[in-house]
Amino acid sequence: MGKLLAIDGMNIVRRVYEANDETEPAAKAELALRHALSSFRKLLATHAPTHVLPVFDAGGRTWRHDVYAGYREHREAVPADLQAGMPGFCAQLGEWGLTSVSVQGVEADDVIATAVLRWLQEARGEAIVASTDKDLHGLIADGALLWDHFRGEWHDAKWVETKFGVSPALLPDLLALTGDAADGIPGVQKVGVKTAAKLLQNYGDIDRIMSGAGILKDALGERLRQGSENLAISRRLVALKTDVRIGVSWNMLAFDIDNLR
Repeated sequence: MGKLLAIDGMNIVRRVYEANDETEPAAKAELALRHALSSFRKLLATHAPTHVLPVFDAGGRTWRHDVYAGYREHREAVPADLQAGMPGFCAQLGEWGLTSVSVQGVEADDVIATAVLRWLQEARGEAIVASTDKDLHGLIADGALLWDHFRGEWHDAKWVETKFGVSPALLPDLLALTGDAADGIPGVQKVGVKTAAKLLQNYGDIDRIMSGAGILKDALGERLRQGSENLAISRRLVALKTDVRIGVSWNMLAFDIDNLR
């Protein structure tokens, strides 16, 4: 059986960039990219995949901006020096036999979700996602595992339930309820993770929560009723698109670990 390793490229690169102490912009970017290459090498050596999908955001508008004008409007852009170094970074991955993927109009998460679900539906073997992005943890419900490269730990269904209080299948509903200020996802006002988890535990899903919101006479019921429009938008924003035309075949993603030697 095969093993797919889908790497959330900018999740790795940006975290490495933010962690280094260099203050001069060009030097900081150069150091980050060098260390990120080491991270990629370690991922490949650790998991010994048969297929690798390194995915990077293409930048610019995506379908989520069409859904909600405020989406990611306050999020910091990728630093210019870091962005300028990405073509060389991807070229180095190419020397290892990896095919980097970016798809205009969608995010890396959508590409990863599409590929991972296809891989699992075709019963090709294990699917591992290297990312700390909470949105991607919903793929655990479909049989994927997430690997936190920075902590060196697996995230499975038990991890999600401990962290968020709900199963991976309900994680998108929880994220829609709570929203995400960094991404400009509105959610429901004053509904945090604990409150969202309790609602989902009691009702089962967002549709049942909103069906019962009409009889809740407390402040939470009022916030749910007033926030119904934002909640509907948030559900669309947190949903992963799973029908992306990726433009690569499994053969193109095949990987030989000897390429690293």
